[in-house]
Amino acid sequence: MIEARDTGSPQQAPGEGGRDFWPADKPGRKPPNRKLLYGGAAALVAVVVAIAAVLLLGGGGDGGKAPRDVLPTAYTPDFSGEGFTAIASRQADKRPVSEGEALGGDAKRLTSGKYAFTLGASNVTSDCKSATWGARLQGDLAKLGCTQIVRGAYVSSDKKYVGQFIAINMADEEGVKQVQRDLDRATGAGWVRPLNPPGVPEFGAGFSAAYAKTYGHYVVITWVERAGGVQPASLNEMIDVSLVIEKPADFVWGRLDLVGGGTGGGKRP
Repeated sequence: MIEARDTGSPQQAPGEGGRDFWPADKPGRKPPNRKLLYGGAAALVAVVVAIAAVLLLGGGGDGGKAPRDVLPTAYTPDFSGEGFTAIASRQADKRPVSEGEALGGDAKRLTSGKYAFTLGASNVTSDCKSATWGARLQGDLAKLGCTQIVRGAYVSSDKKYVGQFIAINMADEEGVKQVQRDLDRATGAGWVRPLNPPGVPEFGAGFSAAYAKTYGHYVVITWVERAGGVQPASLNEMIDVSLVIEKPADFVWGRLDLVGGGTGGGKRP
């Protein structure tokens, strides 16, 4: 399932963002729901004003840190959780996630087709509040058993793209789904703070797209942009980049194998 809720972009120029912008049908992928995609257009002016306020009031550079309180322009949740029933509860998967497990080894460099990314910044914290903003989101994370947030920021070899990999360790799948609902910017609940790797503009100040999936008791988020937030020619471009950035989620398949729910080898089928 790959859909997107586009809520407007401060980088969008007149005449852009038309029919050719939205993802074309691809084999094995569900095409986006145009009612969701175009529904955000009615609120474009309000969203641009809101984004400008965020950037002015909380999004300035701060010693190399990413802007505060930033949101993706387009957001797609996937609540299905298919194939992860065996680890739908942390009771079956109690061991904390280490940085080496999620972001070490093959996850330091991601390649697929024409894309190549290197890990530029990383953080694993048990303080879920420090890695997020928004009272409602932070409250739900605490109430629903968030114990860790894993973040890795990747930069493409040509420095054209930046991607954020995020995994949130929740108590169970119901908590995962509630967090995904919170991340819809229409709720105003808050978001995860991105990391800002060196050598590229601050993340999140322009157009970006995020995709959240249910991996058992983990929320796995990929959040991608053209460096500097320049709007892409099509959301297909962002989808393709997000699929590369999602590769560190292989650690979840390894955990699925450990409880007997996977296919073996610690890799996705």
